Amino acid sequence: MDSDGRITVQGAERLIATVAEFASIAETSRCVELMPFATSALREAANSDEVLARVRAETGVDLQVLSGVDEARLTFLAVRRWYGWSAGRILGLDIGGGSLEMTNGGDEEPDVALSLQLGAGRLTREWLREDPPGKRRVAVLRDWLDAELVASAKQLLEVGKPDLAVGTSKTFRSLARLTGAAPSSAGLRVRRTLTSSGLRQLIAFISRMTAADRAELEGVSSDRSQQLVAGALVAEASMRALSLDTLEVCPWALREGLILRKLDTDMNGGLRAKALLGAVVDASGKPVPGSGLSGPIETVSS
Repeated sequence: MDSDGRITVQGAERLIATVAEFASIAETSRCVELMPFATSALREAANSDEVLARVRAETGVDLQVLSGVDEARLTFLAVRRWYGWSAGRILGLDIGGGSLEMTNGGDEEPDVALSLQLGAGRLTREWLREDPPGKRRVAVLRDWLDAELVASAKQLLEVGKPDLAVGTSKTFRSLARLTGAAPSSAGLRVRRTLTSSGLRQLIAFISRMTAADRAELEGVSSDRSQQLVAGALVAEASMRALSLDTLEVCPWALREGLILRKLDTDMNGGLRAKALLGAVVDASGKPVPGSGLSGPIETVSS
């Protein structure tokens, strides 16, 4: 994304190449159905229509753009299915590149679903352009985030006190790993948590590092290293606004929510669902071990 809010030429080319790759994997794997979707970057880009038209023309794939609220609702569904009904009322947080999704509910549909323009990539571009970011700039962003989250936190908690607070997706997984949680190699079912005290200590450490140095940390990719500080600050501010000391880290998120919703609403019901029961796939198109889903559904996200 450039300074004018447009997806760059290089970004569009990478998107087209990725969609084409996954479409090819889906075809060779004889997938029953392709479920391509896009989130905040394409949702809010000034040249979104132009980029979507290029993807369609060059790959034959019609990317569907999810609204922020739908993104939050589907992620909440995945979290609910992972933890089950015994978890009680769940409060969910998901930090993406362009937005922060916040939910709270006691059922499979959240009572409140919010999508705020507080993504890690967005805040890095707007606030933390220096590498490493300056100490004063980090402090100013902290104060700004606190002010931005007051109203949303109040709205989220008005519907009920959560029994379980959960963080999902790559940012929370990376932060949990850097504060001592088990590595991905330990498996999906190992409990992982993120504490507010651990997060504060981590921010003090990574905010003094360059993006290249952060990319050397375990669990941090080069693509994510630039926005890690902003993501950590959003996580910290969200936990502070909601008075949370600990977050459980859920291995399921939006992708799994989309597949679960598809299986729930398919017109042919249970028999069709059994035929479709598909793989939650990673970036290489391989099934994620332990996902509980194992067959030909392909999802492409951007």
